[in-house]
Amino acid sequence: MARLYILIFIIGIIGIVGYGAKYYYDTTQNRIAVLTKNNTTLKVAIETSEKSISNLKINIAKMATLNKELQVDLQKAEAYRDELRSKLSKLDLVVEALKNSKVLEGKMNGASYTLWQGIMEETGNINKSDKPSWLQQPEDGTGNKDGNKNRTNNNTSSSETEAIKSK
Repeated sequence: MARLYILIFIIGIIGIVGYGAKYYYDTTQNRIAVLTKNNTTLKVAIETSEKSISNLKINIAKMATLNKELQVDLQKAEAYRDELRSKLSKLDLVVEALKNSKVLEGKMNGASYTLWQGIMEETGNINKSDKPSWLQQPEDGTGNKDGNKNRTNNNTSSSETEAIKSK
């Protein structure tokens, strides 16, 4: 009978060890499955972040190029502004207005009309409108489109400036 109890005891210990081994195997397999799933998720996240980083680098390069172009355009605009300031400082509009206000009015109206036409062309307005009625006056020096015809430097016409020309 003792032998039977010892045999039952040994079989029980072997069963417990076998069940423990199976439990360890099952939990390890579950843990491996969870870690594999997490690894796949992390790989997808890494790929997404790498794509985002490469897109950001491309966008940074584009922004740098556009920024350089804007800097060049800004420098051109500032140079043009300085040129206009120097031209305006050379003019004495008050004396000219007192001498012959009609001629000055014609020059100002003509330059304004030319400037607005240039702006309209640059912004895509292709409709060529007729001269306004205030420019439809006789060619006696008042209200004409070419108010700068007696000047030695005709580059002050707003239609001939670099700010209006298209690229």
